[in-house]
Amino acid sequence: MSVPALHTQSLSVRLGERQVLHGLSVSLPAGRWTSVVGPNGAGKSTLLQVLAGLLPHTGEVRLQGRPLAQWSRRERAQQLAWLGQGQEAPPDLSVHDLVMLGRLPHQGWQALATPQDEQAVQTALQATDTLAWQARAVGTLSGGERQRVLLARALAVQAPVLLMDEPLAHLDAPHQARWWRTVRALVAQGRTVVSVLHDMSLALQADELLVLRAGCLVHQGPPADAATREAVQAVFEQSLVIHEIQGQWVALPRLGGVS
Repeated sequence: MSVPALHTQSLSVRLGERQVLHGLSVSLPAGRWTSVVGPNGAGKSTLLQVLAGLLPHTGEVRLQGRPLAQWSRRERAQQLAWLGQGQEAPPDLSVHDLVMLGRLPHQGWQALATPQDEQAVQTALQATDTLAWQARAVGTLSGGERQRVLLARALAVQAPVLLMDEPLAHLDAPHQARWWRTVRALVAQGRTVVSVLHDMSLALQADELLVLRAGCLVHQGPPADAATREAVQAVFEQSLVIHEIQGQWVALPRLGGVS
């Protein structure tokens, strides 16, 4: 059996007086796209922040079979890229230089960017349709444009594991579709993607769903399994219904109450 990209054992998180995660034990398969779903307050963003090494916790987190605490900060940054909600960026920095920050884990102290670094930046800019803006200052971008540039920075790391919390914020439909194609390309290359999405129809296109409610794991499985879809509908209190349309699972609001 292959080693999971990320694994937690008895993972718990308390933020202030609130217990947010309750003893989660999950394995996220390598080379797959896993979407973490659940209602508000389920602990989705908290879980991703813990996996990224950004929050204190009890229990164990392993990255590629090795305890997260045993990775140096530089090693971890090379292996795991992070795109969080509402990330800020210096407004005077150029788009190119912001995306180049994604290459810092691969560069020596005060080292100049290599041709490999530049190629990674150009590839990331192209994947996010931001190549034409690379000379623009970040402060001149709209919310959706800035989100695409931040995604490019995460892609430029070229890490085996990519964690993304609400990566589609401010993105219009064409760029949401482009994001989906990018994720599919990463997975085809053997990379691992873990995302938190509020758009359930898009989340249902993932290889695996991790269904949370009130900080607890309810179910994990592929959307094609009836049990997975039933778990999704249950945690949202039957307020949505999942249909297969042209070979894709789509979540729609249930109108007129629950029958």
